[in-house]
Amino acid sequence: MDQSREKLAFVSSDAGDARAAAQKLAARYGQHTIAEADVVVALGGDGFLLHTLRETMDTGKPIYGMNRGTIGFLMNEFNEADLHARLEAAQPETIRPLEMQAETDGGETLTALAINEVALWRQSYQTAKIQITIDGQVRLDELYCDGVMVATPAGSTAYNLSAQGPILPLDAPLLALTPVSPFRPRRWRGALLSNRATVRFDILEPGKRPVNAAADHTEVKAVTCVIVRESPTATATLLFDPNHSWNERILAEQFLY
Repeated sequence: MDQSREKLAFVSSDAGDARAAAQKLAARYGQHTIAEADVVVALGGDGFLLHTLRETMDTGKPIYGMNRGTIGFLMNEFNEADLHARLEAAQPETIRPLEMQAETDGGETLTALAINEVALWRQSYQTAKIQITIDGQVRLDELYCDGVMVATPAGSTAYNLSAQGPILPLDAPLLALTPVSPFRPRRWRGALLSNRATVRFDILEPGKRPVNAAADHTEVKAVTCVIVRESPTATATLLFDPNHSWNERILAEQFLY
């Protein structure tokens, strides 16, 4: 066996099924701390897997998710048997998160990482009014919308997809810039950007049209400016069963109707 995947740390969401599965697997395969483990096995849904990835970012610990949640798009199928063999055969996928730098109307600057997306949305009944700059060049003077986001390939099948954004293969060097309910320009459907691009959102009329921003689940209220780029240093690694690869699920998702 590959010794680098022998010691396991089982973590779970608060759901009863997930907690019970973690206890059974720990009793069967042994339980190590995350610091000691070669692999972290996350039991729950996609949201819990993202939480685990954020908590273990840059530790070098690969994450193997098994679905004990609802959709489980990022997860492998749950099975108690032959876990060490599955881990030995699992294929790694490296994910680079986005960095969000948000300035608030109170003068604070806050930073956070996002594995799925950095999203902005209106805080009140007033439509948001946002200027979009890419790599120092203003590309959209005024976007009237409910919101707008920058999504990674890993996040392209989440909020981005529900907003009719494009699905991106995990290894594509791209980011999706996707509006949410755009009013003006009415026909603008977003853009595909290089993963090296820096995106700046300036909130126009922030007093009249307040906007919140979030890097995944880290929310910042009343922002005036948000800068987004792919992190040049932070990484996370997911493990997938060979017959349940990420790219296969991405491809299959595009043929659902």
